[in-house]
Amino acid sequence: MSMRTLPLVFINLGGEMLYILDQRLRAQNTADDNTQKVMNDIIATMFSKAFMEELLKPQDLYSNRALRTVLTRLAHASIMRLNPASMDRLYELMVMAFKYQLLLCPRPRDLLIISYNHIDTIREFVRDTPSVLNQVDETHRKIIEVYTPLSDGEFQLLRQTLLIFLQDMHVRVSLFLKDKVQNPNGRFALSTTGPVPHGTEVPGLIRMFSSNGKEWKRWEFPTGGSYTSSIRVGSFERFGDRVIRIGTNMYSVTQPEETHTSKNFSQKANSEPNPLAKEELNLLARLLGGMKVQNRNTETGFRVNLFATDQEEEEAGASGGNGDQSFQVINIQATQAVQVNTELARIAGEFTGEPEQTESPEGPSNKGEDLLAMMDELIEL
Repeated sequence: MSMRTLPLVFINLGGEMLYILDQRLRAQNTADDNTQKVMNDIIATMFSKAFMEELLKPQDLYSNRALRTVLTRLAHASIMRLNPASMDRLYELMVMAFKYQLLLCPRPRDLLIISYNHIDTIREFVRDTPSVLNQVDETHRKIIEVYTPLSDGEFQLLRQTLLIFLQDMHVRVSLFLKDKVQNPNGRFALSTTGPVPHGTEVPGLIRMFSSNGKEWKRWEFPTGGSYTSSIRVGSFERFGDRVIRIGTNMYSVTQPEETHTSKNFSQKANSEPNPLAKEELNLLARLLGGMKVQNRNTETGFRVNLFATDQEEEEAGASGGNGDQSFQVINIQATQAVQVNTELARIAGEFTGEPEQTESPEGPSNKGEDLLAMMDELIEL
């Protein structure tokens, strides 16, 4: 697994979140001042120096649950509020858009181009706010500094880590279904036409060489697609022509009703991971510690709906809580680990004649609870 995956996931998912929120704020005729304030506040939080420094440290990529928690906090870093049903839809749209972009990525290194496209668009959102614009530029410089020296093999590992992370996400998005790039089961249908990645040849030709390196035979074979020569390489600098358009704002000309989602049944059984997982809590404690979301409650807030009507939002929230009765999920209670371990140690001691050994008060369970308390304190600031 790559240790450099988390920053790109956060920047790309955060970029998609900003695209969607911008579209919904405008679709709901939100006042321009409020719209700009929301975008400025979220981007300022997202690209804060302390937060990005923590994010750019080499670390494992964590679960959807952990990232969703961080992005939920980020979405509420301003005066805007989303109810749980709208937040569900927002996260689904973000993840599926990024997954499609990842599958379309010509080369592993072009993951940087996708990320830079997101950063370029985010920069446009705050072009009239110099302080926030400087934060975005500084983060872009750090991303270039960290990722440019990586080898092609490291980028391949990074891409593989991302694909593993997203492989079980199969949410149907009406925009993708309408464009026939997604099947009814939620899986994407990739095209077999278009330019090949830079540095590769159009498939369809087999060449054989002799021991002295001279070509002595060649023949063609059907490829099942219509491929063309590769396009030129996009700019990997802070400014320039990216050439590849993957990662730009696909909602800029999209109608609100075209962003509906529906879950595939295969996700139900794995939707409630253990929230006390030690490593995820450590991640959240570090990341949330860098988010400045205080003093938002003193301002007049407003709600954003990612559904066409309030009734649809209420129905989605109600149905989301019921779940699919055809799936039986076994919940394992991990919060009483100390008591359970004490009892097991006592029983084992009766068989072995050894004194029972209880877990230290500083054990994993208390540590998890302490981190949860820390998160609660950060949220209440």
